[in-house]
Amino acid sequence: MDSHTTELLILVLSSAAATYVWRGLGVLFSGRIRTDSELFQWVACVAYAMVAGLIMRIIVMPTGMLATSMLADRLIACALALLGFYISRKNLFVGVITGVAVVVAAGYVRGI
Repeated sequence: MDSHTTELLILVLSSAAATYVWRGLGVLFSGRIRTDSELFQWVACVAYAMVAGLIMRIIVMPTGMLATSMLADRLIACALALLGFYISRKNLFVGVITGVAVVVAAGYVRGI
């Protein structure tokens, strides 16, 4: 094997090892974690805040093809996606598909 192949192999194996070590630790400690503890609630709040921040960044400062759409279209898509999510009894798939469909339809109507 040449050095480039060896480096790629080491990269893939180290990435897999890092992933599976954390997954293994998660399985090991999952029975001992109290979901009603303050630490767990804090972690859940941080995770929700990160997702909310990412969604706001995608809406307000998009990149790629989404940047060609208008802010109003993205806000309408977000509102209709939330509406679809709640109407479907919190089915995430319905919410995501609704949002994507609205953005695509708005782009089609505007000729983007």
